[in-house]
Amino acid sequence: MHASNISSTLFEQLNFRAERQKVISSNIANINTPNYKTKELVFDDELNLSMKNSLQMNQTNTKHMKNVDIASNLSNPRLVEVKGLQEQNDGNNVNLDSQLGEQSKNKVIIDAIQSAIKRDSRLFRNMIESSSKN
Repeated sequence: MHASNISSTLFEQLNFRAERQKVISSNIANINTPNYKTKELVFDDELNLSMKNSLQMNQTNTKHMKNVDIASNLSNPRLVEVKGLQEQNDGNNVNLDSQLGEQSKNKVIIDAIQSAIKRDSRLFRNMIESSSKN
């Protein structure tokens, strides 16, 4: 059971970030593997594509929302090979500095998502506790 509708989106994003962390760790682990190519887990391209192909809403009143957040493709990320990176003599193109940076950035996002889930759960618990007192 999720505390709110936003919780399911947060959990999907947390799952994506965990999978992304695995891919980054795999890249780092294969830094000395000949001909290994850097991999990346993406869903942004899929999300943008689905937004282009979806029906566009018209704003008929200034009080209407301008954009609608579509997050339906979070559960279907794609593993892609990163193109255009400089290769070493052995054909490997993993850059340790960039992978460590991506790992750190991903960890910060994971921490933020976990904080949001905790906050959302706390609000849900407070709502239940306050309703049981009445």
